[in-house]
Amino acid sequence: MIETKLPKVGTTIFSVMSQLALEHKAVNLGQGFPDFEPPQGLRDALSRAMNEGRNQYAPSHGTAALREQIAIKTEQLYGRKVNVDTDITVTSGATEALFSAIAALVRTGEEVIVFDPAYDCYEPAIELQGARAVHIPLSVPSFAIDWQRVRDALTPKTRMILINSPHNPSGAVLSAADLEELAAIVRDTRIVVLSDEVYEHIVYDGARHESVLRHPELAERSIVISSFGKTYHCTGWKVGYAVAPAALSAEFRKVHQYLTFCTFHPAQVAFAEFLASDPQHYLDLPAFYQPKRDRFRALLQPSRFKLLDVPGGYFQLVDYSAIRDEDDVAFSRWLVQHGGVAAIPLTPFYESAPGTRLLRLCFAKSDATMDTAAERLCQL
Repeated sequence: MIETKLPKVGTTIFSVMSQLALEHKAVNLGQGFPDFEPPQGLRDALSRAMNEGRNQYAPSHGTAALREQIAIKTEQLYGRKVNVDTDITVTSGATEALFSAIAALVRTGEEVIVFDPAYDCYEPAIELQGARAVHIPLSVPSFAIDWQRVRDALTPKTRMILINSPHNPSGAVLSAADLEELAAIVRDTRIVVLSDEVYEHIVYDGARHESVLRHPELAERSIVISSFGKTYHCTGWKVGYAVAPAALSAEFRKVHQYLTFCTFHPAQVAFAEFLASDPQHYLDLPAFYQPKRDRFRALLQPSRFKLLDVPGGYFQLVDYSAIRDEDDVAFSRWLVQHGGVAAIPLTPFYESAPGTRLLRLCFAKSDATMDTAAERLCQL
């Protein structure tokens, strides 16, 4: 008999709901991927890279040209000057970066604080190290962090605090005051911060993204994770990166080199070229996605769903309690079968079922997709 190392892990809720969407010909607003294409210039650059022979292994920590562009971007956006050679590692998506960071820094018997609802790849990575995820629920409906609860959760075993802003699935964003609270908590400790910032460029209503990289004290003890897939509408390319001080990066790279070794070479060439030729793209993302957010919310106003605020990211949380009184997993299945729309329930992102009546809908979609989905949702 095989004794599983991940007894709580089955097929992810994303795969389950996407499969149900296919079976019932439902509009898929569940899995968080755009149904529109990456910029044409980026696709052209990828083709050129492949046709020019950039098809073999890349350097393990990323091509020099791409790391240089990431360093330029990091300094321009966040005022953080990073070393191109020691502080940046290109990874096979943000998921690999998160796993590498946890595997590199967390040991058997240690604890990692995570905030529920937490993205589903966090806890398995922690458990595979023989460590324990300590879950702190966020406050509903704001999904804010109660910093006193964080202080109360600290023990001598606390090795890492894992934050996510803009937050998936809620869209909540951390403020500069939140970062000050976090800095005060980890000061004079051995705790490292792992900051999942894959939606960093998708923040609305004129707000700015408060990256850990903006905070010099935190940046010195943090690994910050970013995603080209989210920024450039190409989630299937699976390219991300990690920014961290040299000492943390050195440990991170020890795992990375034996996990994936390197990342899709032609895409790295394409991203380096596109970052240099069109740096405005990521700056324009709020203006690109905010009309989609506002349009989707307007389409859903006549429905019986209650809409929660969306400060960042490209997900809309909706309260369905006026439609049916059942748990969110059951309602998600009912919605696919009887409403023709696939959504993501929040319970799989919690250690303990929260008892809320909330679903996550993705609005990184074309107008036609949103129109069809909204029409079906308004009929419920």
